[in-house]
Amino acid sequence: MLAAVVNEGGGREGGGRRGGRAFDFGISGYRPDWLQGSNPIVATHGRRLSGLVGRALRHVWLVWDLRADEWFCDCPVLLDFGDEQVEVNHQKFDDVSVTFSSIDPGRSVAWPTSDDFPLAWRAEPIEQLEEFRGQMLRQVEILEYTGGTLADGSVALGFAFPAGHLTIYNALDENGLLFGAPGRDWRKHIR
Repeated sequence: MLAAVVNEGGGREGGGRRGGRAFDFGISGYRPDWLQGSNPIVATHGRRLSGLVGRALRHVWLVWDLRADEWFCDCPVLLDFGDEQVEVNHQKFDDVSVTFSSIDPGRSVAWPTSDDFPLAWRAEPIEQLEEFRGQMLRQVEILEYTGGTLADGSVALGFAFPAGHLTIYNALDENGLLFGAPGRDWRKHIR
């Protein structure tokens, strides 16, 4: 059983394109690379994700909706390890994008469908994220959901630290965060 859940419902088919162009979520320089399934994620990013083990986490960055004062879960979650940053994003039921060091959280976010939607990057804006800051990454897990629901086959990324476990999962077309060890509904692909 997972200790806490935030945001209960956030491949390359379609190429992340909306309206004929790659949708960048209003984030300068961001080009999501949508994949489906654990095998393509392991093959494409496994080695680089493994290279994060032993590094200290500096920040977890989330895009914050300034008007509603809440996490805007459609945008990527950034884990900043200093000289390397992993950027995780989910869409649809099974698309996950993992990119590296392409987003500068010091730059503004301008959601493309509205000029009147104030968004900004915030470091550890959710209290549970504070405990991971400064912690050395022990393990990265690529997780596949097998709980017997519509979400079966969706891929999440798990990050184990001495202080606990953080999982970034598909919350049905947006990102979700789980705090605590993944339960038995997740098949682990250890990296």
